[in-house]
Amino acid sequence: MKMKKVFLCLMLAIAVLTACKDEVDPKPVDQTLDGGDVSGTWEKGSTITVKGHLVIPEGKSLTIEEGVTVLMNDTSIGQEILVYGNLYCKGTAASPITITVPEKFRKAGNFPRLWGGILCGPTAKELLMEYVHMEYTGYVTTEESPSVKAGFFKAAAGEGLPAVNFKNNVDGKVVILNSTFNNLGEDCFYLEGGKIIVANNKIYTQGETGGDAINLKAGCIADVAFNMVFSPNTNALKLSNSGDRTPQCHVVGYNNTIVNAGWRRPTVKGGGIWLEAGVYAEIWNNLQVNCRFAVKNNAKEPGDTRSTYDYSFYYAHTQEGLDSYLPTVKDVVRGTHDIAGATPGDKNPMFENYTLATDPNNATFSASWDFHLKAGSPALTGAKTDFVRNYSTTGIAINGVTYKSPAPAVHFGALGTK
Repeated sequence: MKMKKVFLCLMLAIAVLTACKDEVDPKPVDQTLDGGDVSGTWEKGSTITVKGHLVIPEGKSLTIEEGVTVLMNDTSIGQEILVYGNLYCKGTAASPITITVPEKFRKAGNFPRLWGGILCGPTAKELLMEYVHMEYTGYVTTEESPSVKAGFFKAAAGEGLPAVNFKNNVDGKVVILNSTFNNLGEDCFYLEGGKIIVANNKIYTQGETGGDAINLKAGCIADVAFNMVFSPNTNALKLSNSGDRTPQCHVVGYNNTIVNAGWRRPTVKGGGIWLEAGVYAEIWNNLQVNCRFAVKNNAKEPGDTRSTYDYSFYYAHTQEGLDSYLPTVKDVVRGTHDIAGATPGDKNPMFENYTLATDPNNATFSASWDFHLKAGSPALTGAKTDFVRNYSTTGIAINGVTYKSPAPAVHFGALGTK
């Protein structure tokens, strides 16, 4: 009898443990969607195969949980995700969200332009992207593109689409953190208004024949910090007050690492950080390596006279690169506390693993590269830390969570030592 009771207790314990495990870690539910309206939750670890365009309706929200893979499965139509409501992408470091195309559709070359990106309209209120990996956007719109018919982005056929667009809602909220965006035919972020934090992201191989990695317009109040940008076609940061929106675009851009910016653009324009059209920009602690230019302030349409640009660190491996950082170059502006090499190769930032002699026209990214700074790097100290950010105190509240901009670092660029 005792043995029978022990056996029954053991079986009951196993059943309870199994039930608890199923409750804590249910099997992901994969879905195949033909397109159309979506909202609710895509459960963690699931694979969502999308055959058409998606729409998040006004007043509705879609939450994408950690570990979800979204496969845009029709590269012939330039699939778009149109957001009229809210989109919350909530990945984790251990289990990021991936938004891509099936491997069978991937084309050779750095800029395949396989789908259209995430396009938020004027009624979109909140966009959160945390630990997301997104790639292969830049599809060129046609008259049949949903974004053209809806009046999103530039509302015209023949436009290459950015990876992320937030259009004309100055009261909207955008937080993009700890994410990777790569092999983009056009801009990565094209943001037209809103309260914005863009921080701790990696953007590489962006812009086939033009475009900027982070492009902010009138109505944006933003902190842009600790982003690593490799080979943007033109600028890593293009900051402008263009567009008929209030408030004035105000951006605090700090501790970003920018490598090989501007060299691939067919016509010379920017190549690092660009200010224009009355933008109020505060630029600090950025590390620019082998970029075409330093900070440029467009003389024809300059930024606000209150703008500041100082405590930058510049390295050039060639004489051509070195010369492009000089304040005598048209539109180039320099700060009194900038650090820059006096000769090619001087002031080596000492990356953990990157060959500084790499052709600056190279857009192909290697996963083996590491842009942390080695011990002894001259870029490890001397940056400014006492400036005010837009969201250091109050932060931005999205879906019940408050996000604050990161504190500036004493090192230049996005990454200190390991």
